[in-house]
Amino acid sequence: MIKIILAEDHNIVRNGIKLLLEADEQIKVLGEAINGLGVMKLLASNEVDIIIADINMPEMDGMQLLREVKAKYPKIKVVMLSMHDHEKYVMEAFKNGGDGYLLKNISAEELIFAIKFVCRGYRYLCAELTMSLMDTMLQSKKYLMTMSDNEIDFSLRELEILQLIAEGLTNLEMSEKLFLSKRTIEGHRQSLLDKTGSKNSAALIRYGVLHGLIR
Repeated sequence: MIKIILAEDHNIVRNGIKLLLEADEQIKVLGEAINGLGVMKLLASNEVDIIIADINMPEMDGMQLLREVKAKYPKIKVVMLSMHDHEKYVMEAFKNGGDGYLLKNISAEELIFAIKFVCRGYRYLCAELTMSLMDTMLQSKKYLMTMSDNEIDFSLRELEILQLIAEGLTNLEMSEKLFLSKRTIEGHRQSLLDKTGSKNSAALIRYGVLHGLIR
């Protein structure tokens, strides 16, 4: 069971996120808070795995909360869930030890996948921001240098899934397109991450671009 504290100052939004999370039998929302101060109080009497926090909250915002949690409870994962898609917010979150950054317009399926992915010890950046990062990379001369031939042995299916990840498809969309189960898709995604040493989808796409594996 993945135990979560949810921090969001808008009741309707928080309730909606809670319903989405608890629709999965492996996830339990142990506590809710309207700001970082509320989260810190909950941490004093609860053992949790992940904190999902908005950035804009009164009294103690998400970034302040992130720094406090990583200083006092370094083993707890912190995922930012925000409307802010600017690169500076993403960079600040990961610079301060964040384990994930999600936009509030993501699908329920991606939200659940991200939580489980982070719980396994990886960092996660949502697909929309990953695509934006890839566009930035493709426009940068630094990443257009000639690379040596890739020596890792990928299966044709793994290369196919890598291409679909780069195109921004979710696990569910890939499952429907390739007529495979979501579990199989997740297995291939994990294999790609393991083989390339990538920590998240953004790093995986970067690897694919640099080694000419993505069309």
